[in-house]
Amino acid sequence: MVLIDEINRAPAKTQASLFEVMEECQVTVDGKTYQMEQPFFVMATQNPIEQEGTYKLPEAQLDRFLFKINMDYPNRIEEKQILQRFQNDFSLRQKANVQAVCTPDSIVACRALVEQVYIEDRLLDYIADLIHDTRHNSDLYLGASPRASLAILKSAKAMAAMNGRDFVTPDDIRYVTYPVLNHRVILTPEREMEGLHTKQVINEIVKKLEIPR
Repeated sequence: MVLIDEINRAPAKTQASLFEVMEECQVTVDGKTYQMEQPFFVMATQNPIEQEGTYKLPEAQLDRFLFKINMDYPNRIEEKQILQRFQNDFSLRQKANVQAVCTPDSIVACRALVEQVYIEDRLLDYIADLIHDTRHNSDLYLGASPRASLAILKSAKAMAAMNGRDFVTPDDIRYVTYPVLNHRVILTPEREMEGLHTKQVINEIVKKLEIPR
């Protein structure tokens, strides 16, 4: 796992070098290149509150990420669970009890299973229509790329497998559409000034598009 913490605080050149691992499957440190062993994945975080001294990621780099997941505050029950977990463990001793739940080989095997999940041709049309609508939406300045359609395809197959099915349903596609698209589409300046959010536009596109039967 490659973790890029608060990526928007890194200068543009540093950000570009960090994305080497996503495209070339390698990491270069002090002029020495290290090839990444499969499987691996990349996760980046950014703090949406403090924007001073930060550098927004270019759209082409954002497009490399499969999902953007917006983390809200925990609810009251979750907040209490956090307090209970750490009330007698200020030094985080429980980290020593972390156990592996899978092996690299099992992850590779799961990837192969997900790849074989069946998707009907009409659902491929459905994905293509979703992406096409983002490119011809008056509320959006920038629509989704072909990377987005492939991301929806792969994610929908994974959702089907996680739910014990060997075939994709329209609900799988609809479920993954927002996390796949929310960092890839850009509102027009007029809509952004009006306070519109990308979630509203994406949800409207999904809502109006006829579900394959």
